[in-house]
Amino acid sequence: MTQMSVPPKIEIIPANAPFSEGQRLWLNGFLVGMLGLDGSTALSPVENGAMLGPQGDGDDGEAPWHDPAMPIADRMKLAEGRPLRRRMMAAMAQQDCGQCGYNCADYSDSIANKSEARLNLCAPGGKETARMLKQLFEEVDKAPAAKPVGGAPAATAPAAPEVTAELGRARENPVEATFLSRRLLNKGGSEKETYHIEFDLSESKLDYVVGDSFGVFARNDLGLVDQIIALLGASHTTKVNNKTLREALVEDVSLSPAPDKLFELLSFITGGAQREKARALAQGEDPDGDAATLDVMAALQKFSGTRPHPEAFVEALEPLQPRLYSISSSHNATPGKLSLTVDSVRYVIGKRKRLGVASTFLGERIAEGEKLKVYVQKAHGFGLPQDPKTPVIMIGPGTGVAPFRAFLLDRKATGAQGKNWLFFGHQRSDCDFFYRDELNAMKTSGLLTRLSLAWSRDGEKKFYVQDRMRELGREVWTWLAEGAHLYICGDAKRMAKDVERALVDIVAQFGARSTDEAVSFVADLKKKGRFQADVY
Repeated sequence: MTQMSVPPKIEIIPANAPFSEGQRLWLNGFLVGMLGLDGSTALSPVENGAMLGPQGDGDDGEAPWHDPAMPIADRMKLAEGRPLRRRMMAAMAQQDCGQCGYNCADYSDSIANKSEARLNLCAPGGKETARMLKQLFEEVDKAPAAKPVGGAPAATAPAAPEVTAELGRARENPVEATFLSRRLLNKGGSEKETYHIEFDLSESKLDYVVGDSFGVFARNDLGLVDQIIALLGASHTTKVNNKTLREALVEDVSLSPAPDKLFELLSFITGGAQREKARALAQGEDPDGDAATLDVMAALQKFSGTRPHPEAFVEALEPLQPRLYSISSSHNATPGKLSLTVDSVRYVIGKRKRLGVASTFLGERIAEGEKLKVYVQKAHGFGLPQDPKTPVIMIGPGTGVAPFRAFLLDRKATGAQGKNWLFFGHQRSDCDFFYRDELNAMKTSGLLTRLSLAWSRDGEKKFYVQDRMRELGREVWTWLAEGAHLYICGDAKRMAKDVERALVDIVAQFGARSTDEAVSFVADLKKKGRFQADVY
């Protein structure tokens, strides 16, 4: 038997680069896969510089800073020396969630060319992204114009025509849908509160495809609004922007993390040490170690006695953004109806209960039959394979099961013949097995080829979907070798990264590859659209 030679390890990122060993290995493997290098290919120092140096714009679709699990400081480090629009993109949460009304690349381009003045639209990125974009935006007028290719004179680009989004297809142009029902998915003993939510879209004639997301314009809790009005010492009937103060606070502005502008306003109407603290908070500092807990009400309590004018107060707040949820139904299976799978967010800071705006709005505040503004956000690179015979592996713990329920219902409705494998997990099997009867029926019918479960609180040791994947690694590799597409839905910073790490381990072990080669293989799956993620 001829012994195969082992290709030499390719080092694109040098050992002395400012990254951890894990980050360096990831980047080496990623770049090897992206460039299509093999063991016989090496980059010269000049080629290395051309690939990574400040003069390059990077691959817009695959730049390393697209990793949503990477802290913003690391993303900005990777983007050093890149054009301004790329550094703006690195500042974003890099999920292409569409909640801002753009994908990340288009949002950064629009800010850089001054066609978008709002710097606070990145909901997953939150304050740290908004602050970084504000800092970068100050460079816009100083940035040199892009150098034309081949020395040709730069032509002035014509202004892009204003495009009005199709009704119900963008946050700027929502339609009305009717809230039909909510059903609790957890059983007694669960630590969670998760609902199956249904809407009627028949009047709006809105449709969608599986993989799309649903934008919901929620309203703030009236009890919270009235507490804030009391702290202002104002009347709820005070007129602000042609609405009552109560209406404006319920419908128009975010009462979640207190924005920098609110602290700026508070600094103008207080003095001494309080003024200095407000100024520090407005600059992103944390003088008392509580900045992360300061929503609008907590900020007013912290600076008690300062009572801004209601109109100035409302103007200092951020607009209330729509919330996006993965759709858990199929238009092909139930036309005119749409469902979501929503965790109600509730937590306590100090002695005060905090509520997720949209999740508790859907979970308890909106009444059956009530109408609300909604829109469908088209998925960017997340959807079923074009060939209905292609096998799919779906990994969605908790509410991450939502789009995969949609996938399965769609494949059933369309008669797709491809095999389907679902990894689902949560805390406890007896009270957190969402859609248990439905999924078991799909398995019995043969629609769901495999159903692999993981329960983190059932045993002495926590056990997650990535652990189950490793346990079934040989079969996972076999499906991938047969051309399966793999999907992840869930938390970007923890679960998705752990699942990807497990996948690399599986490819290395059962695909007989080195770690670097396995990383490259997974990067190639992404490049080919065979590994897709819907993360948040």
